[in-house]
Amino acid sequence: MKQTVLITGGTGLVGKALTNALVEKGYKVIILTRDIKGKKQGEKITYAKWDVEKQEIDIDALQQADHIIHLAGAPVVEKKWTAAYKKEIRDSRIESSRLMIAALKNNENKVRAIVSASAIGWYGADVYPVTPFTEDDAADGSFLGQTCKLWEAGIEPVTGLGKRLVKLRIGIVLSNDGGALVEFKKPLRFRIAAILGNGKQVTSWIHIDDLCNMLIAGIENENLSGSYNAVAPNPVSNKELTLTLAKAIRGKFFLALHVPSFVLKTMMGESSIEVLKSTTVSCKKIQDAGFKFTFKTIEASIKDFVTATDRH
Repeated sequence: MKQTVLITGGTGLVGKALTNALVEKGYKVIILTRDIKGKKQGEKITYAKWDVEKQEIDIDALQQADHIIHLAGAPVVEKKWTAAYKKEIRDSRIESSRLMIAALKNNENKVRAIVSASAIGWYGADVYPVTPFTEDDAADGSFLGQTCKLWEAGIEPVTGLGKRLVKLRIGIVLSNDGGALVEFKKPLRFRIAAILGNGKQVTSWIHIDDLCNMLIAGIENENLSGSYNAVAPNPVSNKELTLTLAKAIRGKFFLALHVPSFVLKTMMGESSIEVLKSTTVSCKKIQDAGFKFTFKTIEASIKDFVTATDRH
């Protein structure tokens, strides 16, 4: 009998890719969403209503689930970090977990495992000489570090309900369908490779296919529990990432330009910290647990994305 996975944040970049990956593997998927109007209900993918602000959730959907993959949360760098938006970033993560825990506690269910998103924002900036951050490192004192700490603590009570919990600290997700890679590609339409700041800052990234496989491993591998870094084995500098992408798309015909830090700070405000911060993160723990990456290098990933674009 097919198992059912309940997904929060299922309409976002990762959620959509994950839904497709789960269906391909024979799972039934229920996506929790604020608005189910106009959503096409299918045999393999259905939509159910939840409202985090009102702390309401479709109990029937919860009771069908064998596993939950919890991805809900407002995007971090898409808007300026005003006081109101910072509150939205925090609350969207903490309050959604609070709703989930209350629903699991107060209703009979068969949920065995919960895989919850977190982020490498947990860690601060690299300290030289660089030692890659591991899951044992404490949360950084910054806004994002403390948000991640509250985010992970918010879902932790499910372990007291007898559920296995896996928390994935996700790096910069690379995908053709949105997120960082799409932003990096935009200047290349004008044959410009836009290096951010001095370009030396290290980006700990992950190919979206590997991330989806890791989220699925979180429900399938019963030996996994606790926190794991969801990043590829070979972090790269922003300059290396940008130039690798430029060469793959434009060959030799592009101009490399540095976007000064002050310009990014003016455009993005406080959230520019995240694109200028160097964070080298280790994936040794998830590899030691048996996870195998398909895309270990930035070259292999970008080749895959560019080839996929050519195919369409």
